[in-house]
Amino acid sequence: MNPPFRESLLSGEALGQRYALAVPQTALAGATGNQLGRRAGTSIDFQDYREYQPGDDLRTIDWNVFARTDRLTIKLFREEVNPHLDLLLDASRSMDLEATPKAAALLRLAALLATAAENARCTHATWLASDGFLRVANDTLLPSAWEGFNFASRQPLDEAFAILPPRLRRLGIRVLVSDLMWPVDPLAILRRLADGAAAVFVVQLLSQADTEPPEHGNVQLVDSESGEEREIFVDATVAAQYRDALARHRESWDTACRQTGARFVPLVAEKLDTSLPALEEAQLLVPA
Repeated sequence: MNPPFRESLLSGEALGQRYALAVPQTALAGATGNQLGRRAGTSIDFQDYREYQPGDDLRTIDWNVFARTDRLTIKLFREEVNPHLDLLLDASRSMDLEATPKAAALLRLAALLATAAENARCTHATWLASDGFLRVANDTLLPSAWEGFNFASRQPLDEAFAILPPRLRRLGIRVLVSDLMWPVDPLAILRRLADGAAAVFVVQLLSQADTEPPEHGNVQLVDSESGEEREIFVDATVAAQYRDALARHRESWDTACRQTGARFVPLVAEKLDTSLPALEEAQLLVPA
């Protein structure tokens, strides 16, 4: 891993020691799963029997019942629910543009959230939205041990879900971090994230350059995903149109979040440290 990325993970891990993940009531459990869920699972509290189906764990077969009835029957137990954080990180090219700090800020924020999960006695997994969703190497460990970051994807988020969706934990806390600079339907993404979740957060991470149009004059734009080039002249009218379009884009995500019970948090990469109270206000973090 390149040194700047490693430094971002280390500094985020250090910053995360000040916080704990705010765990919603629906996901509360001790570190060893000492609260019981509503579905059958693997705790020691017996619940019921059902007929064996191909793929069931052979260790759950009740051989005493088989001896009496000649039928394969498995034991069902109440599910143990551990608090869990699934981090979904945008690994597209736009997150690592030259002379912008978005990639460093994304890794710092991810490390902060994973460390806060550790402080709240939560398990955690980190997924990169690339050609499908791929797990980060060593992601169950502290962020300083993570490996394998590459911001080179040209796939929009909806395509990544279609190619290989992440295996998200039921009743988990799910956090998507992206600049959201994709022409996708927010509701389609959020319905996937909200299905079976205890809480969903969407963090839009932009650079300062993303939030403000360029200075007046001729500007050559290059699409970081497609490579398409376009030259435009920026004047007061174009600048106002850009700001209006960005505001409408943010509003579309905010509205979709409210419709699905998620929370939308816009952040600026250069102001990440001073923006952390926004994550507390959104009830994602609490002081440790």
